[in-house]
Amino acid sequence: MGADNGESPKPTQISISKDQFFAWKRQKDAELLAKQAEVARKRQEDIASGRVPMNGRELFLHEPWVFDDTHH
Repeated sequence: MGADNGESPKPTQISISKDQFFAWKRQKDAELLAKQAEVARKRQEDIASGRVPMNGRELFLHEPWVFDDTHH
């Protein structure tokens, strides 16, 4: 596998074109966006069911009447 003299093996260099890189980058970005959307959807479900507390922004978006001081 490695060299017997204690040296680590050289990393393999692979040449790719700009088009290949941009295709890979688009795929990775799409995967990241899909993962973030799934996390956001799960968070909304958890908030709706009461499993997790809301942060201030979420509270303001879901229950803005809490911040309405006109009634006092």
